[in-house]
Amino acid sequence: MATTADFKNGLCIDFNNELWSIVEFQHVKPGKGPAFVRTKLRNLRTGRVLENTFNAGVKIELARVERRPYQFLYKEGDTTYNFMHAETYEQLAIEENLINNPGLLKEGQNVEIMYHADTDTPLTCELPPFVVLEVTYTEPGVKGDTATNAAKRAVVETGAEVFVPLFIETGEIIKVDTRTNKYAERVK
Repeated sequence: MATTADFKNGLCIDFNNELWSIVEFQHVKPGKGPAFVRTKLRNLRTGRVLENTFNAGVKIELARVERRPYQFLYKEGDTTYNFMHAETYEQLAIEENLINNPGLLKEGQNVEIMYHADTDTPLTCELPPFVVLEVTYTEPGVKGDTATNAAKRAVVETGAEVFVPLFIETGEIIKVDTRTNKYAERVK
């Protein structure tokens, strides 16, 4: 058991008989009345985001989860992805809806799969915060068209579309943020 004072981003809790991860939280102490905690919770099974308010000091049931290192092997069909455990070499097939950004997943990519420790079932597959990918196609940038922070579409080697600055060209290597699906920087 824990209390609202133990809240932190990424903490997994058992709330209303389902597993939830805390996306963000804010302790609020109004001038009048008791303190409370505003939270955004993400359901680990469905991905649904819920806003909830807890009274300060309320007891919360923590969920036991484990993060295990895996490597992406290949995609089978339209929605099944195959992974290999980094230490035991066991293979695992999971559905696309468990992966936080499947469009940026490249063969050989290292990921972490979160398991519910009590039932030993996979909950989510998380890519690293940034991935390095090659731009396979983009329109040429127009000179003099840089009065604002202009962006153009680019297709990366996994087939995903990312908006990039006008100076990025086909064949360049870029770093993409997997949480927001946005261009971060050019890699030398």
